[in-house]
Amino acid sequence: MKTRNFVNLNVNPCKMCMPMGAAIALRGIENSMMMLHGSQGCNAYLRTHLTTHFSEPMDIASSSLHENATIYGGGANLKKGLQNLIRIYNPTFIGIATTCLAETIGEDVERIAKEFRAENDLGAVNIIATNTPGYGGTLCEGYFTTLRDILRHVVRPSDRHDRVNVVMAHVSPGDVRNIKSMLQAFGIDAIMFPDISTTFDAPFSRDFSRIPKGGTPHADIAAMSGARATIEIGAAIPEQISPGRYLEDQFGVPLVRSPIPIGVAHCDSFMQVLSSLSGRATPVQFQEDRGKLVDGMIDMHKTSGEIRALVYGDPDQVYSVASLCVENGITPAVLGTGSVSKAYRGLLDKLLEHAGMASTILDDTDFETLEHHTLKNEVNLVVGNSAGKQLTEKYGLPPVRIGFPINDRFGGQRLVYTGYSGSLKLLDDMVNAVLAKKFGMHRVDMLEKYHRVEEPAI
Repeated sequence: MKTRNFVNLNVNPCKMCMPMGAAIALRGIENSMMMLHGSQGCNAYLRTHLTTHFSEPMDIASSSLHENATIYGGGANLKKGLQNLIRIYNPTFIGIATTCLAETIGEDVERIAKEFRAENDLGAVNIIATNTPGYGGTLCEGYFTTLRDILRHVVRPSDRHDRVNVVMAHVSPGDVRNIKSMLQAFGIDAIMFPDISTTFDAPFSRDFSRIPKGGTPHADIAAMSGARATIEIGAAIPEQISPGRYLEDQFGVPLVRSPIPIGVAHCDSFMQVLSSLSGRATPVQFQEDRGKLVDGMIDMHKTSGEIRALVYGDPDQVYSVASLCVENGITPAVLGTGSVSKAYRGLLDKLLEHAGMASTILDDTDFETLEHHTLKNEVNLVVGNSAGKQLTEKYGLPPVRIGFPINDRFGGQRLVYTGYSGSLKLLDDMVNAVLAKKFGMHRVDMLEKYHRVEEPAI
């Protein structure tokens, strides 16, 4: 905001840190554990948000850096932690992620990991190291940086095969399952990378396992170099951390990018990609789902046209929700993300210009700035994660929860907003949230407007 008289200050940032993204990415790998090279406070921060959002236990090991380690280095702590981690959890894949403290003191985690491998007989245990300073980016950057580093360490040249790599955007386990069902309907044999569909949303079981079952098998990751194509779900992923771009540059695997399939246009685009790769027409069930979405759009158009929404979250999530808004006459009045992304701005500028709509687009933003523009632009709906709950508490703006973290509602891990049917569900939720607010307050508003008690004359 121009009225600010300070610099480099965020008030309630609109983002989660990079190690959080690394934790989510690693949870999608088979029999994997994360070692966080930092203080125990960082570890507690990650586990608190992950546990409350996914309603699943979340173990993350910590090198437990303290005062001495910040002066003399934390290599010894990290090696001791790795030994304990292997002894207690018996993982076959370990991802070491750094924190602000480890990066500030200049820890070379890749060198320490190599030393640990040379000093110990690890058998089949694979260890990768990735740099994820909390101040260096957002959850989104940490997520894709980790995925790319996994490929860099694990993938080697392999024979060509008929499978298709699918690099997943950061979406809910429910959405991962939904996209897997779309691929299966087209007969596409896919390598989902990562696959959090069961590791973050497992069925109840009496059999206790320290590491949840599921995730992308290691053999599948190694074979990604031989796939006939990669579908990368995410249009705003920076080139330098794009897993799909790495596979194309290093192994010649053709890359096809698709926005998160939310809204008619993005779902149509995704269906065309699947149809092209499979050689099959769009299955009847999706054609019917598309028709139901369009029918719902017609049903709701009178109310949706009244909505002025604040949409915030990861760049690709904001872009796809904004596209759904535009298709339905909903004005995406304020669009915000904590990432710094030229692609995000470019995509939104093009979308809004084509629609003839004017919006406030913010990146690297915080909730103080979002609040200012929310009031200035007369927003009447908030679409994003639970961090926006203050806007509801202070101004009574109805919320629709999407993204991460959702810790003031249950079921964040089960949300399905992708595909034609998921898009219709999201549209229903947005319109109904505004209607609930409107009719919940209608009598009070009318009473205050037309039946004011006149102050007696003095």
